[in-house]
Amino acid sequence: MKLATNVFRLMHGLMAIFFALAALILIAIAVRIGWQGLMGGLDQAAAQTIIEAVGLLAAAVVALQIAETIVEEEIVRDADISAPTRVRRFLSRFFVVIIVALAIEGLVATFKAMHEDTAQLPYAASILMATALLLAAWGVFVHLNRSAEELEPEAMEDAKNEDHKLK
Repeated sequence: MKLATNVFRLMHGLMAIFFALAALILIAIAVRIGWQGLMGGLDQAAAQTIIEAVGLLAAAVVALQIAETIVEEEIVRDADISAPTRVRRFLSRFFVVIIVALAIEGLVATFKAMHEDTAQLPYAASILMATALLLAAWGVFVHLNRSAEELEPEAMEDAKNEDHKLK
C-alpha cells in the first residue's frame, strides 16, 4: 500500500509541475501579446489586445492555483479527502479560482463582443450566467456541507491541525 501511495504522490507532483509549466507558458504568451498590442499604439486595438492578454493571465492563474492546490493537499498535507471538512476546503479552493477566472473570461468576451461583433454578446452573457449559477451552487454546497461537518467535529479539528504543515 505504501508503494501505491508513493506512486500517486509522484503522479500528483508531476501534474502540479505540468500545471505550473502551463501557467508560465500562458504568462509568456500574455506578455508577448500585450507587448505587441502596445507597440501598435495606444488605441482601441491595443485595449482589445490587452483585454485578451488579461484573459490569458486569468487562465494562467487557474493553472497555477490548481498546481498549488495539488501540492498542498496531495503532497504536503497528504490528506484523505473523505471527510466533509476536507472536501469543502478542497472544492472551495478550486471553485474560487474557477469562478474568478470564468468571470474574467466572461468580461473579456463581453468587451470583445461589444467592440468587434455584437452577435457574440449572448455567448458572453451565457458565460457570465453560468458563472453565477456555479457560484450559487457552490454556496448551496457549502451550506449543506456545514450540516455534515456538525456531525463530525473531530474532522474539522484534524483539518485545522494539518494547516501547520503549510506554515
